[in-house]
Amino acid sequence: MQEDFRLIVDLVLVLAVAACGGLLAALLRQPVLLGYLIGGMIVGPAGLGLIKEVIQVETLAQFGVAFLLFALGVEFSFAELKKVKAIALGGGGLQIALTILITVLVCGVTGAWGTLPAKGMFLGSILSLSSTAVVLKCLMERNETETPHGQVMLGILVVQDLALGLMLAVLPALNQPAETIGIAVLTALLRIGLFAAGAVAAGIWLIPPLLRMLARTESRELFLLGVVALCLGIALLTEYLGLSIEMGAFVAGLMISEVEYADQTLTYVEPLRDIFASLFFAAIGMLIDPVFLWNNLELILGLVALVFVGKFLIITPLVKLFRYPLKTALIAGLGLAQIGEFSFVLASEGQALGLVSRQIYLLILGTTAVTLVLTPFVLRLVPFLFNFAESMPWLKPYLEEDQPRDVSEELPLKDHVVVCGYGRVGRNLVKLLQQHNLPIVVIDQSESRIQQLRDAGVSYVYGNCVSLHVLETAGVNHAKGMAIALPDPMSSRLCLKRALELCPELDLVVRATQDKNIEVLYQLGAREVVQPEFEASLEMATHLLTGLGLSPDVLQREMQQIRNDHYLQLRPERSASEVSYDLQQATRDLNRRWYPLPSDSPLIGMSLEEADMRYLTGASLMAIRRADGNEIDYPNEQTRLEEGDRLLVVGANEELAALAELAKGQVAVPGENSACQWITINADSPVLGKTLVDLDIQQSSGGQVQAIRRDGKFIRSPDGSIDLRLGDQVLLCGSLPSLNQLQPLFVPSSPMSLSIPVVKASEAETLKEFLPLDNLRE
Repeated sequence: MQEDFRLIVDLVLVLAVAACGGLLAALLRQPVLLGYLIGGMIVGPAGLGLIKEVIQVETLAQFGVAFLLFALGVEFSFAELKKVKAIALGGGGLQIALTILITVLVCGVTGAWGTLPAKGMFLGSILSLSSTAVVLKCLMERNETETPHGQVMLGILVVQDLALGLMLAVLPALNQPAETIGIAVLTALLRIGLFAAGAVAAGIWLIPPLLRMLARTESRELFLLGVVALCLGIALLTEYLGLSIEMGAFVAGLMISEVEYADQTLTYVEPLRDIFASLFFAAIGMLIDPVFLWNNLELILGLVALVFVGKFLIITPLVKLFRYPLKTALIAGLGLAQIGEFSFVLASEGQALGLVSRQIYLLILGTTAVTLVLTPFVLRLVPFLFNFAESMPWLKPYLEEDQPRDVSEELPLKDHVVVCGYGRVGRNLVKLLQQHNLPIVVIDQSESRIQQLRDAGVSYVYGNCVSLHVLETAGVNHAKGMAIALPDPMSSRLCLKRALELCPELDLVVRATQDKNIEVLYQLGAREVVQPEFEASLEMATHLLTGLGLSPDVLQREMQQIRNDHYLQLRPERSASEVSYDLQQATRDLNRRWYPLPSDSPLIGMSLEEADMRYLTGASLMAIRRADGNEIDYPNEQTRLEEGDRLLVVGANEELAALAELAKGQVAVPGENSACQWITINADSPVLGKTLVDLDIQQSSGGQVQAIRRDGKFIRSPDGSIDLRLGDQVLLCGSLPSLNQLQPLFVPSSPMSLSIPVVKASEAETLKEFLPLDNLRE
């Protein structure tokens, strides 16, 4: 076969197996680059041997590395880095330095790879990098990019990516003799400094005019051609100067990253990057010998365990050192414990320079590939691990969120509105509330936004609104209402759940960033859920239909009905399996379990409105699985419980235990002649400071204290020795006359606060005869 035609056949074959491998990996919910590696292994010399001339494919794959690093440079954002600059620059820099230092020391002590520290530095550089592609994919799938641990991980990853350019520049110097390596490294750094100065000058005075000239032609092909020529030209220049092509491509991307045409450049280059990057990873796969990996499987698995444990023990304390909660530090440590895809670039360059043998090179490739495979599974297990740890009393205090970092001097004590999140939505919401002179407390964990609140004179709590301590400091249990305007769905769910733990009757409105989260938020107890895209559609339709002559009153009623139906008319149709999958995904970060309803449960036959389990126990019912296997996701108030039902419930362990007692009939269940109500103990209450034994409620009136909420904790079936404190919320259950008799004992001169009996609609009028309540819930 002719040489030039052979190259075309090899190229088509590599692209085909890369596509098939990537598709298989995507179907198995794995990073696609693993599919590229496997595809390369199959057709390479150590596999089926379909491609024997690997050098030609590797030459084309070099373009993939260049475009990969060029796009990385264009995507690099100093604005994103600034959000978490302390942990990113400080923590990320320390993590890289410590990983390299520890690796050099271990290699020196064990005698691994000879006595040259250069090889230890090279291996440490490889181990210090984590996978931006895999971690970002996992965070995006779980909608966690805006969470504290997501921001920490992305900040460290940005610094690691930035350090890659420096590593590639210094790498050739490591191949020098031991006595001259110091001078070689200093020379390389000096060369980098001079090149960086020239790059900065070109980025200011040459690159922007050139891109503007290309953009004025309004020719997509010409713009792409110019950008590619610029990228590869600078890459070849760095190669000529003794640096690497990869370093030059990365610097070329950085030069464009702050220009107004950066996004357009990235859009044009991304298809080329993806095609050639798949070639690069497939070429790496061709170099992997499956027989060697199988024969050294135990060694590779041992190295994988060593890498995971070692990086976890380095990253976790560093994140904690920067005053992040232990939970955030643990998640970041687990999430960044793998070896990144750019380590393939370093390993390939190191082998070409003779820093490592082929055997060590194959061990590095195998270890890296296995860590990339394991990372998604590790991150999926994190919520379950924390739920298990929090179920242990001796571990739970260590996993609780930290106290607020800062609090404004004068916080409203009661009857205020709490706003979680001071982004664009939160900021506009605060402005509208201020027009009505309402007291406001804003919770946010961004230092820049807290400074904006200080300048504006708005009361604030600086901390994570998911933390019970932060919510308590903001006075959620004494607030009139609360708005959750967070961009992260997981934080929104946790904040909603914990706010209702503090105050079950809180008027709570939540923003849903995705339509699949709407029912989850309602089921967890939100009074109102707002979906921005749907609201924009409703307002645009209202404007157009009003202009066409339809009655504004009729339109407002129609639009409100759509909101009352939870935007059901606007949501795309989803199969039952898709809804069930979304529900499982949404609740996995919450403490959940399937609870079998006892066959003799008094709740059987009751509707969810009558049982009102969340109101009585704090646990939220998310789904019902019938005895015949049918599943009802997000059941409504009219859904009735049946014998053989299994209930998917979420809540704290104490709340789930209270639900179990309610389902077994061990505590009072609302019925024809009984009711339950929450009462808040205020400073004027006669029962303040008294124990339940002192009150002897059951003996005197026939009622009973079924539960107490205190400091966000649910105390079920409290014993007689417990004393009632200011702010306690007491759940009283009993007959309607007994509750009426208890009213002056708890609230002597006014109707009970938070006194909302749980009754059927048909019983409302009867109950009003016994209890003077204006806010009776029917």
